[in-house]
Parts: sequence; C-alpha cells; structure tokens
Amino acid sequence: MRYSTTRNYAAAETLAVVLAGGRGKRLGLLTDQKAKPALAFGSRHRLIDFPLSNCMNSGIRRIAVAVQYKPEQLVEHLQSVWCRSWPNPNEFVELWRARTGSLDTAEYAGTADAVYKNIGRIRLLRPRHVLILAGDHIYKQDYRALIAEHERRGAEVTVSCVEVPLKEASRFGVMDVNEAGEIHAFLEKSADPPCLPNDPTRALASMGIYVFNTEVLLDALEQDAARDSSRRDFGGDIIPHLVGRCRLFAHRYSLSCVAPKNAREPYWRDVGTIEAYWQASIDIVRKGSNLDLDDESWPTGPRRLRWRTAKSPFDKAPTKGTIIDSVLAAGTSVGSSAIVEESVLLPGCRVSEGARLRRCIVADGSVIPGGLVVGEDAEKDARRFHRTATGITIVTPQMLARLSVPTDDFVPMMINAQSENSRHTLTRKEEHALAG
Repeated sequence: MRYSTTRNYAAAETLAVVLAGGRGKRLGLLTDQKAKPALAFGSRHRLIDFPLSNCMNSGIRRIAVAVQYKPEQLVEHLQSVWCRSWPNPNEFVELWRARTGSLDTAEYAGTADAVYKNIGRIRLLRPRHVLILAGDHIYKQDYRALIAEHERRGAEVTVSCVEVPLKEASRFGVMDVNEAGEIHAFLEKSADPPCLPNDPTRALASMGIYVFNTEVLLDALEQDAARDSSRRDFGGDIIPHLVGRCRLFAHRYSLSCVAPKNAREPYWRDVGTIEAYWQASIDIVRKGSNLDLDDESWPTGPRRLRWRTAKSPFDKAPTKGTIIDSVLAAGTSVGSSAIVEESVLLPGCRVSEGARLRRCIVADGSVIPGGLVVGEDAEKDARRFHRTATGITIVTPQMLARLSVPTDDFVPMMINAQSENSRHTLTRKEEHALAG
C-alpha cells in the first residue's frame, strides 16, 4: 500500500516528541561515545532518521527531540540534516536538551521526566494530541492511521503495538486487551503474558509509541511527578497507572505499517543488542527484505536530500575487494583482494588489501590492516576483539591499536582512564580478554 503525504488536520494539530536520550548499554562499545539514536544504519542514515521520517511523511511537522546521553554526534546530525529553517514558522524540529527544561536544571530521570520537564513548552504550543516516539527503532509507520483510529474510538490514550509470538512475548511489555482493543492490563516482561483474544499463539507487545490527548498527558505527568515511587518512565509507570482510569486502547501496527507490496509481515525492530543491530543491518541487503529504504513514496530522510541507501549500499563506495551481504556506510573503502562478508562497516572505515572480515561490526574510523583475518577463528577473535555468544565480532580503533602487524600480537599500551585522548576506557574484564 502507498500513502499520500498530504497533511490532515489531526497531523497538523499533533506535537511529536522523540525520546532520544538513551545510551543503549547493551550495544556496548558501539554506543560508548554516542547516544544510541545517533548510531549509523545503512549507508547514510542514523537510527533517529526513522521516527523523524515517519513524522514528515505523515504530515507531522512540529517535532521535539529530547536528548541527554553524550548528545554531540546526535545534535550535529539533527542540526545539519533536520533542524534547518522551515518555510512555515509553525513547522520545526527542535531540541529538548537535558538541563534546559522549563521546570528545573536536573537531568532527565526517565522517559516521562524528559517530557515533564518541558511541560511549559507543550502548553505554549497547545497541540490537540502529543505523539510520544522512541528515537532508536527501525520501522515505517503512517502515524495518520494511528491518530485516526485514536480519534474514531474516542480514546484518550492509544498504545501502538506489534503482534509477536506468545512464546517470545516475555521479552516485551504486553497488553491485555478485549476484542474492541481496550487495554485492561499492561504487563512488563511477564513470565505468563496474555494472548490475543482471537489468537492463543500471539500477543500484543508495546512499540513504545503513544498517542495522548494533551490534557490527559499533562495530568498524568504531573501526577507521576508527585509519586516518590515512580521511575519516571512511560512504559513502567505512566501507562500502567492509566489502566482503568481513562479510555486506553491498543493500536495494531499492521494497520498503519508502510511496507513493500509483497512483505510477509510488518517490519519493526528494536535494535537494543549487538545481534539485533547486526541482523537488521544485514536485512536491508538481502533479497525479499520487508524494509525498503529506497522507497521514494515513503523516503527515509528529508525529501530534499534524496539520498540512496539500501539494496547495494556499497555501489558508490571506493571498493576493489569482494563484498558479500554487507553494509558499507559513508566514507568507507575496501582494498583489492579484501573480502567483506556479512559485515557492517560504520562511517569512515578502511579495509586494507588482502584483509578478510566475516560477521563483523567495524566501528567508526577503524583501519583494518592488510592481511588481517577476523571472523574465522573464534578463539583468536575473542582474545583480540569483542566476540558475542552468537559469533558477531566487534572491532574498534582502540582494539586495532593494540595489534602488531603482521604478527597479530598486541603492542603494550598504558590505559589511562583520565586521558582526554582516550575515547574508550576498557574494563578489567576487557583488558584481561585482550591480553589473552
């Protein structure tokens, strides 16, 4: 199905708030120096581009992005790509920085707190609805369909949900709904999650996307701020507290997903782990992917840029080697006789002549020495780099700096946790692993 980008009144009266302050601890070294939403995806995108593109394509042009953890790279990207001057003064992408909220100078204590501390700005803008979005998920959604259902039902709060197999539902926040979609309970990572009313094998998992009637949101935030026991979190506190207190409904993502005609299922990924990030990246270069980044009817990124990213992201990269099912970000190069297979090269990477990489994620700015082999010897990879239990190897400039080419032994290196030039301080466990 293809969607028109014509705006409607509901979109025009909606304020979108993108929560982009997260660290992404489970991504380890990949997000040590940047917020998770700033992580590169495909050849030229970052994770933050997905919710922002969905907003633009849905006709939502009033957008706030709440930032906190190591925001420098994220802010630079937003300001250079998204926050340019808009022809209409009522259309904008603005930054809500921690320590600059309207109520006090404290950092954001949680997702709900990031919105609460900017409650004055919301009142000034006077939106009809507030759309709360996560800044680090990969998906394409027409928010107009979500908001239209919200209004048609007379809902006060709507939670966008994706269907998942019941056996996997314990990893998510799950909605217990009736046949009309009204939420009767919200269970966070329950060992016994409820199934769908009409399908005992499936469950409805929260996507972390919420539509609020504005006054309902403001009241909920103020009440939450007064509760000492609150973690200031939408999924953990706000939504569970609203169950039974307002008209709270679940929206099925399949009704608003933007997907290729022959897609087998709606595409949505929370790339919260190294494995999930690697798999989502590899998805876009394999035939039959349910995610199409080259879809001109629903572009990813501002329309004026028209950048191309997906099926062959290495087509225009300076490469003389062999590339197999891999993603090469902007500024990467692969030397002659080098082989890169099922790997993700982040911006500015260079693979030298004769190197071989398999099932790797190579961090920004890494230079792979000529002849280096990664991904073929699990024991050696675990000593030299970071290798996950599923066989994905993370390679960073700091790890490469310890290698002595061509012997592959490590060069002794003092670790100074206070050094201004040190971009990553290894833990004792990491130091022991690297020392082998």
